[in-house]
Amino acid sequence: MSEKFPFLSRIESPSDLRALDREDLPAVAMELREFLIQSVARCGGHFGASLGTVELTVALHYALNTPEDRIVWDVGHQSYGHKVLTGRRDQLESIRRSGGLAPFPSRDESPYDCFGAGHSSTSVGAALGMALACQQLGVSRETVAVLGDGGLTAGMVYEALNHMGETNADVLVVLNDNRMSISPNVGAMSRYLTRLLAGDFYTTVHKGGGRILSPVPRLRDFVLRVEDQITGLLMPSTLFKEIGMQYFGPVDGHDVSGLLQIVEMLRERSGPRLLHVVTHKGKGYEPAEEDPVGYHAVPQFDPEIGVQKGGPGARTYTKVFSDWLCDQAATDSRLMAITPAMREGSGLVRFAKEYPERYFDVGIAEQHAVTLAAGMACEQAKPVVAIYSTFLQRGYDQLIHDVVVQDLDVLFAIDRAGLVGADGRTHVGAFDLSYLRCLPNMVIMAPSDENECRRLLSTGYQHSGPAAVRYPRGGGPGAAEEASLEPLPLGRARMVREGRDIAFLVFGSLLDQVQPIAEEKNATLADMRFIKPLDSECIERLAATHSLLVVVEDNSIIGGAGAAVMEHLAMVRPCRILRLGLPDHYIDHGTREEQLSAAGLDSSGIRKSIALYCAEA
Repeated sequence: MSEKFPFLSRIESPSDLRALDREDLPAVAMELREFLIQSVARCGGHFGASLGTVELTVALHYALNTPEDRIVWDVGHQSYGHKVLTGRRDQLESIRRSGGLAPFPSRDESPYDCFGAGHSSTSVGAALGMALACQQLGVSRETVAVLGDGGLTAGMVYEALNHMGETNADVLVVLNDNRMSISPNVGAMSRYLTRLLAGDFYTTVHKGGGRILSPVPRLRDFVLRVEDQITGLLMPSTLFKEIGMQYFGPVDGHDVSGLLQIVEMLRERSGPRLLHVVTHKGKGYEPAEEDPVGYHAVPQFDPEIGVQKGGPGARTYTKVFSDWLCDQAATDSRLMAITPAMREGSGLVRFAKEYPERYFDVGIAEQHAVTLAAGMACEQAKPVVAIYSTFLQRGYDQLIHDVVVQDLDVLFAIDRAGLVGADGRTHVGAFDLSYLRCLPNMVIMAPSDENECRRLLSTGYQHSGPAAVRYPRGGGPGAAEEASLEPLPLGRARMVREGRDIAFLVFGSLLDQVQPIAEEKNATLADMRFIKPLDSECIERLAATHSLLVVVEDNSIIGGAGAAVMEHLAMVRPCRILRLGLPDHYIDHGTREEQLSAAGLDSSGIRKSIALYCAEA
């Protein structure tokens, strides 16, 4: 490694970086970018955002005394270079794999990761909290929040900035403006920044004027004051200054020497400061620069030829939803589709192309997405909110107060339910059944295969009131799909096979794990479909005719479907029940198969649990 990366091979911590000459930093940045390209090509992972922050990462760690000074990364898509410079270089290829580096910053992993972040837009609030705590405790340190990958589209950021402007906290907010989240950024602020920067007029004038006038300090200061007055009418400095922030920029985020100078200058200032840095997502790797959406996260690939798109691949639940949505929209002009900045991940690309006037990407603003849907429903539209389980948590108050309390007709298509593989604990969809089940008026469904997913989406859509269909990441067992948009009977399970002694009640996508066990044991197998309303008639019949009920779900065992069955039977008749679900602790990143095994929810684990329960009974 030392031959290919002579500088990077010497950096085991930021103190090693700071021991280098300033003139060496461009070479360090060049090596770091090439190292990221070569490493992620071999292991896969988040790609484009970290390439865009290479120079910023080098400049921050050189100018700051980390880890004593704090760098709070927003989301963590940007932080692969940070991991490399903070002692994890040789482990980078283990990222997102079982037992390897976490996919995002993790306080358990390194003292340089001062705040864990898998969801967007938390960095500013967290950094402000740290700075205020240090202020109260008499601790002097620099606190930096690196806000990026669409973070400025989120309302939470404005809440934190609004509060920060009322304090004298020593916080430097670095706005990494790459005009992207996972999808292209949306919203008025994004368009504003893009329009102002399109001709690079401000940056050119600012740099050129400073260079020409630097030998004449008084004249330079006068011109810069005039410049502030003129550009204050045009630039985002007006907005940030009005809320009490000192604004600096925009500056070139790929000029490591220039970044270092301005960060060092800003260290000498106190109070809330915002540095506007313009970067290019995927910088330094041409395919990623040309396709930042496609290269946001990548599988293993050959860096010489890039990621090969190939054919359509396996059919996923997301694709099932995508096709259903377009088919349903063709029959009903009231259908409106909403996503909080997850067009690609939630399967809305086709819908956005075919029905642009009915497609709404609200940015990283889950709360607004839910209330927007509620408002649409008030006017007899039929909104469908496509959202990940882990992100619906962020709009929970709006779900309760704005949708459920008013019994409004909103369908939630909840992707990434259950275990999610390499994204790990920050993205696990382990809680949606628990946090939805306690809400009055809510219909909750979990399909066992692709056809059931399509039919249940139709059921939820045609139900009058709030409804949710939750389905996992990836593909199902390969069930053939009917073209029908007809709903299923509300609250009715599907009997897969009749047996004796043991009855399996499966809620959702683990049916394929249970089916071979049911056949081995000649057990009854029910695809329950509905968590709310429960098929109480089916449950009571199976409880009366079988010696053991085994409830299986890929939700937290606390408060989930198994708890619903137990609560119902407690009021009706005593019965032996074995509940199998996700345990009361987080399961770290790995493949979904590895995670199912760790949770005891693969076929082998389910067999063991039944044997142990029967042995102890």
